[in-house]
Amino acid sequence: MTPQEKVEKIIEAADDMKAEQIETLDVRAKTSIAEFFIVCSGNSDRHVQSIAERVAEKLEISRIKPIRTEGERSGWVLQDYGDVVFHVMREEQRQFYDLETLWNTMAPDPNLKA
Repeated sequence: MTPQEKVEKIIEAADDMKAEQIETLDVRAKTSIAEFFIVCSGNSDRHVQSIAERVAEKLEISRIKPIRTEGERSGWVLQDYGDVVFHVMREEQRQFYDLETLWNTMAPDPNLKA
């Protein structure tokens, strides 16, 4: 499955669970750890967990499992699918860490080949 197909499946699953403010960040020119980050919000710890579970279930149907999952039951769950990293967090944490601004303002890495 291509990274773009993973992005589409993750967004679809998160949207099914009423995730809020789903954003895709193209980080290919900024880091070698992933091609895309997907960031979205849930309105409670339980909602965050439910969104993360649904995403994992949907991708597992295609035989794709996260390399690792971090932060379960903490209000911020990260699922690393290799070329796509999915973040779902409560709105307060999302505003505090502001991943979108961080990654959008970061200069491209001159060591990465385009």
